[in-house]
Amino acid sequence: MTVIPIRLVGDPVLRQPAAEVADFDAELRTLVSDLRETLADRGGAGLAAPQLGVGRRVFVIAPQLVDGGVDHLVNPVLDFPDDEEQGGPEGCLSIPGIYLDTKRRLNVVAKGFTQHGDPVQVVGDGLLSRCIQHETDHLDGVLFIDRQDPSQQQRLLATLREAAWFDATVKASPH
Repeated sequence: MTVIPIRLVGDPVLRQPAAEVADFDAELRTLVSDLRETLADRGGAGLAAPQLGVGRRVFVIAPQLVDGGVDHLVNPVLDFPDDEEQGGPEGCLSIPGIYLDTKRRLNVVAKGFTQHGDPVQVVGDGLLSRCIQHETDHLDGVLFIDRQDPSQQQRLLATLREAAWFDATVKASPH
């Protein structure tokens, strides 16, 4: 297991849809371990493979968000059992220091696979639902700032360009 540098907004890998995982092999298990360790090191709620520079449909969720359940999903597909929505602050490890009120669905049913290829389903509401949606967006090349209104996006982009970390060097992923 290794802590991997997290890719920051502006890195092209964050805007590309990730490829479905076809092989549930040792390389995938290493990726899941690296995602877990990096997330634990950074203290976030979730982390998707593209944030480590890996274009594969895998994410991990902080263990405290899932009661005794699986803390990762491979090839997730989301379903929403109702139309209820929630607002609330949202941030992203790829956009440090920025938290914005972001509208998400309140309830989600996420189906996918474990790192071993076993089918799994995670049902979540509130923060868990928000996290699952946020991480799945990463797998689709979408950032939470894309869910803001256009005028707010323009102000945010101007703020991001001023950030000290914005011109950070992109590092190659070991995966």
